This record gives sequence, C-alpha cells and structure tokens, in this order.
Amino acid sequence: MFAIFIGDPTYYLYLLPGLLLGIFAQMRLTSTYSKYMNTGLESGMTGAEAARTILDRAGLQNVAINVVPGHLTDHYDPTKKELFLSEENYQSRSISAVGVAAHEAGHALQHKAAYAPLHMRMAMVPVTNIATQASMFIFFGGIFLGLMKMALLAVAIYGIVALFQLITLPVEYDASRRAKQQLLESGIVNRNEAGAVSSVLSAAALTYVAALVSAVVTLLYWISLVNRSNNRS
Repeated sequence: MFAIFIGDPTYYLYLLPGLLLGIFAQMRLTSTYSKYMNTGLESGMTGAEAARTILDRAGLQNVAINVVPGHLTDHYDPTKKELFLSEENYQSRSISAVGVAAHEAGHALQHKAAYAPLHMRMAMVPVTNIATQASMFIFFGGIFLGLMKMALLAVAIYGIVALFQLITLPVEYDASRRAKQQLLESGIVNRNEAGAVSSVLSAAALTYVAALVSAVVTLLYWISLVNRSNNRS
C-alpha cells in the first residue's frame, strides 16, 4: 500500500518539508533544553517551586503538582485540574526546568480565565483521537476501492486533526506568554535570565508549528490524491 505513495513524487513534494521541519524543531528543542538545563537561576527555585508560586499567586492552591515519568512529559490535565511535571523538571533548579514548569502552570491560568481556545481544544480531544486513527484507514480504503465518497469523508475527518493543531498553536503560545509574565512579576526570573527562558519556550513552541504544518500538508496531499483519482475515472 505505502510503496505506491513512496514512489509518488508528489508524496515528497507535500510531506518532506513538514517532516524536515519536524526534525529541525525537535533538534532545536533538544539542543536548547539541554543547554539551559545546565544553567541555574539566581532565585534558586526548582521547577515545582516555580509552578507552585505561579499557581498560588493566581489563587489556584487547589491545583496539585505531581511527578510523572519520562522526558519532557510535562503537561496540565484540565479534567483533573492537576499539573504533571517530569522528574527532571520537577526537581531541577535550571532555566529549562523552570521555563517548562511555568508554561504548564500557564495552562492552569488559561483554564481559570476560561480562555476560549483552550476549551475548544479540550472539547476536540476525544473526537481528534478517533479522527487520527480512523481517517487513514478510511482514506486508503476509499482510494484503493475506488470509492471517492469514502475518500472524501476521510479527508473531512482528517480536517478535524488539522483544525485541532491550528487551535493548539495559540493555546501554547498564550501559555508561554503567561508563563514569562508570571516569572518576571514574581521575581522567579530576573531580566537577565528572561531571554534564556524565552529561548526554551520558543524552541518548544516550534514543535507545535511543525505539527500544524505536517497536518496541513498531509491534508493537502490527500486532497491531491482524490483529485487525481477523480481525473482518471
């Protein structure tokens, strides 16, 4: 099945740029995160302490901060209203750890403020999970069986995935904006350290840009396959 697409020149025209951007974004995140993981803050706070300070300042004492296994597995769970930090970011006193922890606290601030894009993303999560898994099988099935309505249905379903990535972008950038503001206002980070924190958060944000580009170009490639199949029939 996939050999046909690998031999298709337009496959590379559409998908290779997104793949390369994804690789670049991941390499930049790894490099920037590692660089500032070895740089401490003047305040001496850990990632967990920084997140706790930001949450408490916002009146979110009820939001718990937990340790989760893995590397860069940090996230905010809006259904549980809990913050989860990877072990390295929970206990490290580095710029990287504090930046990542503050970013996740930023999502909790969004939740409290009823930030509309965050609630839209939350509502789309179950549908997007199903769409991601089902769309590919429906699409390839429609193409190989010559059922264009089936393939078009898959394109529409995958459009939900692209829309989800589009909504995710402002959510992540806004969380970083809130994080940087809180870090400075609370004195966790001083003006000289703000640039390094921004570098870490910008590198992380680029991975979401890459995910959006990948989703959009995949959608466009599928549309091009449907059009070519229609022209041949």
